Amino acid sequence: MAAGAVVGAWMLVLSLGGTVTGDQNITARIGKPLVLNCKGAPKKPPQQLEWKLNTGRTEAWRVLSPQGDPWDSVARVLPNGSLLLPAVGIQDEGTFRCRATSRSGKETKSNYRVRVYQIPGKPEIVDPASELMAGVPNKVGTCVSEGGYPAGTLNWLLDGKTLIPDGKGVSVKEETKRHPKTGLFTLHSELMVTPARGGALHPTFSCSFTPGLPRRRALHTAPIQLRVWSERRDAVPLKEVQLVVEPEGGAVAPGGTVTLTCEAPAQPPPQIHWIKDGRPLPLPPGPMLLLPEVGPEDQGTYSCVATHPSHGPQESRAVSVSIIETGEEGTTAGSVEGPGLETLALTLGILGGLGTVALLIGVIVWHQRRQRKGQERKVPENQEEEEEERAELNQPEEPEAAESSTGGP
Repeated sequence: MAAGAVVGAWMLVLSLGGTVTGDQNITARIGKPLVLNCKGAPKKPPQQLEWKLNTGRTEAWRVLSPQGDPWDSVARVLPNGSLLLPAVGIQDEGTFRCRATSRSGKETKSNYRVRVYQIPGKPEIVDPASELMAGVPNKVGTCVSEGGYPAGTLNWLLDGKTLIPDGKGVSVKEETKRHPKTGLFTLHSELMVTPARGGALHPTFSCSFTPGLPRRRALHTAPIQLRVWSERRDAVPLKEVQLVVEPEGGAVAPGGTVTLTCEAPAQPPPQIHWIKDGRPLPLPPGPMLLLPEVGPEDQGTYSCVATHPSHGPQESRAVSVSIIETGEEGTTAGSVEGPGLETLALTLGILGGLGTVALLIGVIVWHQRRQRKGQERKVPENQEEEEEERAELNQPEEPEAAESSTGGP
């Protein structure tokens, strides 16, 4: 592009009138060319003029003249005495001065204070809430604006009206970051509100970005409409937190699966966190905890904590997870039920042995009693038989005695 064409397209016509001692403020968009006019300089050579620059690129005043070499791609003096910056940047902010002497010997000074700007894209609301709870602080979302210079400001609006932070019902947490290479700014603004009980049920929030330079209309985000839950009408209070374990009892064989379910019915739903052996587990919130392929490191005591905006944290009862190891003699080790079963079996064995002994003793006693009764019944019969036998033996002896007595001489 010819120098004359550049001047015609980008020259800023500044009516300074006579000798100028004060600075004139100039704003230029980053990346665009900028032309500064040296008032009082002859339009054609020979020219007596001098430019001095004090910007972010210089440590002191830098002098440029029509006869001197151009300053690389940063700035150069045009044939008509104006100063051209082909692509202005943040480092070009500063003071520019030109001193020119006309052919009649009149000296004129031109002073400029240059500032640059960059308009970012439309701001956005990230991580927006889906609903709000009346009477307690709620995070609405975070408004983000990226790529602006200078930083500018972010503002929140409720139903089209600007929200003013008061530290109570409305609070804003702001953060400003600057890109290390481009120098452009990124703004974050997090809004917290405490809706009043009995207030609007469907408020609409939005965010706007107001640039520091130049003066222009603010940029607005898309609005978000949220529902406000009221404890009196809509909210479901948090009842007792229940922890359900499957399988029941929490005892499984090595490599088995245990499922823990935290039941905490409430509206809006509470956040569920998990605790093992009294220490929080580094897991994302969720109502279910799955323990696949259970090993020794998974054994312990588990509980869950439900956190509700209006009720605070509430912890469930604790349940134990243990491993059952199967050996050659049956189920042992790793479960409190093992020793209990062994004790029960031993007790039953002892009781069974005692019962058998008692039964045998009873049978023996009964048998002895029956024998005694049988003997008592047979005594008379034996005595009669003996007497009869004796009688039979005595009968032949008596006749012989008689015969001997009668057959004497």
